This record gives sequence, C-alpha cells and structure tokens, in this order.
Amino acid sequence: MNRTREALIDVAARLLDEGGTDAVTLRQVGHGAGVSHNAPYKHFAGKEALLAAVAARELQGLRTAMERAAEGQRPGDALRTVLVDYAAWALRYPARFKLVFGRWSIESDELAEAATAANAAFVDLVAAAQRDGELPAGDAVRLAALIRALAHGAADLALAGHLAGERKGAVEPGDLVEDLLGYLKSR
Repeated sequence: MNRTREALIDVAARLLDEGGTDAVTLRQVGHGAGVSHNAPYKHFAGKEALLAAVAARELQGLRTAMERAAEGQRPGDALRTVLVDYAAWALRYPARFKLVFGRWSIESDELAEAATAANAAFVDLVAAAQRDGELPAGDAVRLAALIRALAHGAADLALAGHLAGERKGAVEPGDLVEDLLGYLKSR
C-alpha cells in the first residue's frame, strides 16, 4: 500500500482519537502527514472516504487479532481473548469504535471487504468453539451475532458510563463476556 496513503490514515486516526470525526479534516490530515493540503485528495475522494479507510484498517486489525488468537489457543480461549480484547479496544479508542460501527453515508468497497472478512473470521472462531464443545451447537452465524451484540453493547454501555466495575453496574465489559461464555458453555 502507498506510504503516503498509510500516513494519511495514521494521522486521521490520531485526529479522530483526539477530537472525534469533527477533528478530522483533509487539510489537517495533510498537514499532519507532512504533505500539501491537496495531497489527501489524490488518495481519497473526501473526508468520508478517508474515514472509511480508517474504519477498514481498524476492522483489518481486529480480524488479524482474531486470527492470531485462533492460531495460539484452543477455540474457546481464543474467543474469550478476542472478546475481552475487543471490549478493551473499544474503551481505549472510543471514537474509532463509534466510527467503525456507526452509520455510513458512503459506499466503500474497502470498508465492506474489511467488514465481511472480520465477520467471517469471527463466525469461524465461534464455529470452532462449537466444534470443540465450548459453545452450544446451532447456527454459528446467529450465535456469533448474539455474542458480538453482548460484547459490543457492554462496551457501549461502559463508554456511556453505565457499566463500571467499582460503580454503576458493578461490572466491566470483559466480565459480562466471561459470564455469557460461561452460561453458553453450561448449556
């Protein structure tokens, strides 16, 4: 991939972390990457296309983490690691989390491909855990959606201040992941 394009995505991600989507402008991204203010337009049709590239890269990173976990652990342990790490990623990078899983106003083949690949890797991990007896048998796609919804919702509630280990809710997102996987295993 083009180094300038990658540098632009890096800067956009940093600006996103610092101030949300409003902080990401093509002019600021170009400046931060050390290129002209028009250079980003050579790589992206506009701000939404740049943000879609940031989201695609985040999804690619999540997929890579899933694949690494699956290589080095039993399926149930890998799934647990992936979900706890997912919640930690969401809490560490809330603007990226909201960007990736927010509503999109543009079509992006790059983002669609990254989302499809990440989802497939997650479903594969759930199916492997089912085959290993760590999760109940059934439709792996629906079970993956259920598990993802719990992890996603727990992270979203934590970001909104409705879940915190020592305060409201008296639980962390990773704890809810552990609970759900434990309940599913005992079925």
